[in-house]
Amino acid sequence: MNSKRGNVWLAVAGLVISDEGEWLVVKKRYGGLKGKWSLPAGFVEPDETVDQAVIREVKEETGVSCMVQGVIGVRSGVIRNEISDNMIIFSLQAIKQDEIIAQESELLEASFVHPKELLQDTSSSVIIKYLLEIGVSNLQRPHHDVDPGNQFGYTSYKLFF
Repeated sequence: MNSKRGNVWLAVAGLVISDEGEWLVVKKRYGGLKGKWSLPAGFVEPDETVDQAVIREVKEETGVSCMVQGVIGVRSGVIRNEISDNMIIFSLQAIKQDEIIAQESELLEASFVHPKELLQDTSSSVIIKYLLEIGVSNLQRPHHDVDPGNQFGYTSYKLFF
């Protein structure tokens, strides 16, 4: 499998829960999640940290501005013994809940949906259903105040513990 991303992929996804307890979910136009409810997600760009990437992706896909609350977990797999496919899943808080604007080039739909509906909906992704079953607590919070020194040349550095 040839990809512009090489053989190691790093992606992010964001779980935004409304004040009413509904989850922000999207239906992709293509790929393995085509037509399924999933979390807004996308790949990390070379010039950003993972938390910057998830904020950007949620905004691009849905128009919702967010801030990171913490890391929920990591999904990691290998595709066809060729590609390491990794995703960090974040908990996000909407800064303000504006009207959702679905990114038409990538999405069929974007909406806040009640968890009970998502659990019963056959078009909900495996990760959505799994997160609903286990719950989302014990977030790994971001730490911005750690100085790694300048031996590596970091321009941005954060820890999630």
